[in-house]
Amino acid sequence: MPSEQPAKKAPHTGSDSPVRGRFGLRLLKSTSVVSFMTLLSRILGLVRDVVFARMFGASIVMDAFIVANRIPNMLRRFFAEGAFSQGFVPVMARFREQHDHDEAREFVDAVAGTLGLLLFVVTLVGVVAAPLLVLVVAPGFVGDDGRFDLSVAMLRFTFPYLFFVSLTAFAGGVLNTYGKFAAPAFTPVILNVVLISSALWLAPQLAEPGMALAYGVFLAGAVQLVFQVPFLAKIHAVPRPSWKPRHGGVRRVVALMLPAIFGSSVAQINVLLGGIIASLLGVGKISLLYYSDRLMEFPLGLFGIALATVTLPYLSRQAANKSMREFSDTVDWSMKLVVLIATPAAVGLILLAEPLVATIFYGGVFTASDVELAALSLQAFAAGLMGFSFVKILAPAYFAREDTKTPVRVGLIALAVNFVLSVVLAYGLTKAGYAGTHAGLALAISIAALVNAWLLYRGLRRDNIVAHSPGWAAFLARVVFANAAMVVCLYYLARPLAWWLETSAWERTAWLGIVVTAGAVSYFVALLVSGTRLAHFRHQSG
Repeated sequence: MPSEQPAKKAPHTGSDSPVRGRFGLRLLKSTSVVSFMTLLSRILGLVRDVVFARMFGASIVMDAFIVANRIPNMLRRFFAEGAFSQGFVPVMARFREQHDHDEAREFVDAVAGTLGLLLFVVTLVGVVAAPLLVLVVAPGFVGDDGRFDLSVAMLRFTFPYLFFVSLTAFAGGVLNTYGKFAAPAFTPVILNVVLISSALWLAPQLAEPGMALAYGVFLAGAVQLVFQVPFLAKIHAVPRPSWKPRHGGVRRVVALMLPAIFGSSVAQINVLLGGIIASLLGVGKISLLYYSDRLMEFPLGLFGIALATVTLPYLSRQAANKSMREFSDTVDWSMKLVVLIATPAAVGLILLAEPLVATIFYGGVFTASDVELAALSLQAFAAGLMGFSFVKILAPAYFAREDTKTPVRVGLIALAVNFVLSVVLAYGLTKAGYAGTHAGLALAISIAALVNAWLLYRGLRRDNIVAHSPGWAAFLARVVFANAAMVVCLYYLARPLAWWLETSAWERTAWLGIVVTAGAVSYFVALLVSGTRLAHFRHQSG
């Protein structure tokens, strides 16, 4: 913990002054830092997925790795940046605001020791129970094609990633609470670099090349954790772990985590359900969903997750100080930015699905048929991008106020919607003999995300937690107009899929760059023409 103690501040009622000025600049600057680091990570993530697609395609090896990697990553949402962060950051913010330095340090030490031991036990159980976990998550892998045995072997190396990344998220939570966003946002870059290196240089040297990916996940997790230590030391915040499960702060974090485990992870559970059903649809369906999901995650991670990461500590601090007017302004400001960025991103992904997949993944063992099928699921995922993005910023508005029960209730409804639609669509499309059955699963996930976002928003409005600033109707009209202009531009520049498959990789890349740039320029020019100005998005202090 930093040696200097923050001065005690009188609570703000926020009854008559919205959040403005320097606070807004800090928030926007922090979001920009996280977005830049996330952009770097997402670019390397795309490079990683290109390498995977060219080397392994939509194959048994990729199916096995995706399942082996999905299990610890889903649990990561529980123990790491999902439920843990939603429980830890608000309590940590309260300790900073309302307790002295020694009490705050004792709290961090207690969380580090208690969480660390629990994670070690869970990791040990996961490694031992690897066959059972694969059976539950991918029942369709049981058979003679080798996917089950390969997944089990991989899982025994990927599961310890849960231990490393959860402690990394804990360190990141401490750094974020003190306004240090760059280092935690950079850590995903390490994972991508290690995985790319493992696929390119280690895989060709192994009898089972796919195992290189599992080894890479293990190594990346260890490196990510060690990377955080110097930054914690710089602010004198390296924890001294101690086993104190009865510590008041630890018990509060656990109390917030338990319902948040479900509430903040509905999207992951939806993906898991889709994966279980996809495992029953045949070889390659899981891989196709993975590749299309990665493209949808690019804009979501670049802005939606970055914005959520930055706003949660501020919302938690505002809630701790009872500054509910500022709290409302922050959520309203975040929603405007999401609409501004996520809407054209979703429209662009739908219209450019085939060119994107062809340009990024086509080649090697990734075939033309794979391009068509992956594009279908990308379009289905893109339809829910607004829902995914709004959940990222609306759920923290509950967690910051230490309300984790409402997202659980909402999440249960969304989960039920996803399950029913997944079964209905998968069964119906299979009976119809449609090759893109996996796209039905992606569409079910998107609809569930939209339902989740709407119910979260309705709850905030119903409880008068969020009040919109003036001018929303005009703002939405301008966004619709700008998107229409972008659609016309993209339609004019469109080329058939056959052209994208027949031309060279360099030509595909160059033309896609021209199309995307033209679409973005047309969108923002249309915004300017319709009267949108940067001043409309300032979050200032008066």
